Amino acid sequence: MKLTIIQTGDVPLPLRGDFGPYPQMFERMLDGTGESFAYEVVRAHDGEPLPDPATLGGILITGSAAGVYDDLPWLEPLRGFIRDAYAKNTSMLGICFGHQIMADALGGDVRKSEKGWGLGRHAYAVKGRPAFMSGAKETLAVACSHQDQVIVAPKVAEVILASDFTPNAGLMYQNGKALSFQPHPEFADDYTAALAELRRGKAPDALVNEAVASVSKESDSDVVAGYIARFLVAGA
Repeated sequence: MKLTIIQTGDVPLPLRGDFGPYPQMFERMLDGTGESFAYEVVRAHDGEPLPDPATLGGILITGSAAGVYDDLPWLEPLRGFIRDAYAKNTSMLGICFGHQIMADALGGDVRKSEKGWGLGRHAYAVKGRPAFMSGAKETLAVACSHQDQVIVAPKVAEVILASDFTPNAGLMYQNGKALSFQPHPEFADDYTAALAELRRGKAPDALVNEAVASVSKESDSDVVAGYIARFLVAGA
């Protein structure tokens, strides 16, 4: 299927040479699932025009350093694009900032969390099992890097992943064609650790140390990638 990646941010400059851009991370992730995808990238954060969602096979909205509350000229067009895609039942996936802007556009509340930084590999309880997650185990461990959170989920969404730190970590929407996750299944372990180190001085050292150590624990990112691929292919 053809997947349109809506890029909303760039890999931090100090890490860009070693890890490449976000769209390539998603392409590697999805290509590893065994499903067949073709890709196009729209750099929304650079002002590239957003296409008509009705013409798209599927949509993936990436992470970003931006917050949904920021005064940026590309955010309102993106909200309109999300609402249009939802109304037209185009398959749509959001990750991290993508998760947050989808919730924001569709009636949720997104803010900078008082809990501070979420870094490294976190464990999330599975609260719902849509068809593409049939047989999912009780918890899934996936990398994260965020301060903002969906504080209140939209009324049209069901929480399917949750943790004490991130109660609304995974959302499945009522139209069956929209899905979003706060954590990053596309992050490789070395990038997760490097990104946590980059937060040193902004996040407490103890938290950074714990985040770097957490990548030695078992990861379920490949499992979540498989769920995502099945969701996208089923909705195409």
